[in-house]
Amino acid sequence: MESLLIITGSMGAGKSAVLGEASDILALRNIAHAAIDLDALGVAHLPTGTPSDDVMYCNLASVCKNYASIGVKRILLARAIEGHAELVACHEAVSAANTVVCRLTADIETMKQRVEIRETGARQSEFVVRVAKLNAVLDVAKLEDFTITNENRSVTEVAQEMLVKAGWISL
Repeated sequence: MESLLIITGSMGAGKSAVLGEASDILALRNIAHAAIDLDALGVAHLPTGTPSDDVMYCNLASVCKNYASIGVKRILLARAIEGHAELVACHEAVSAANTVVCRLTADIETMKQRVEIRETGARQSEFVVRVAKLNAVLDVAKLEDFTITNENRSVTEVAQEMLVKAGWISL
């Protein structure tokens, strides 16, 4: 793989929305790529003792291998990367020559409201509480190459800024 662009941020920062919009922008420019919401590759309730992250990264490696076999050289990846070990796992699964990490941010209350609207099920209150905790973890980890504010702006503006800063497009 040539390039990996990781979109990180707390819950409610807009990772999935920006991932989708960035994919649309790249498609409109006829730039071959794959857009992967990493959490979706790990949604499971596994047998006791089976590390879910290990399976998720194994799934990611398989998906990337499939994309590479047809000539895809750019991967967009959405996931809250909480520590260096997770970043290394992404590198190992994707095997990209160049990796850029973009952190999306917004006001804590804005992110909590987004999560409350999006997560209407049994774990809603747990996820709303997780917003501030995860944001603090990401503040300490400082794994991003750059940060973009995703608040009071269109998703198109945010995705374009990210792709330009990552060096994937120019305006």
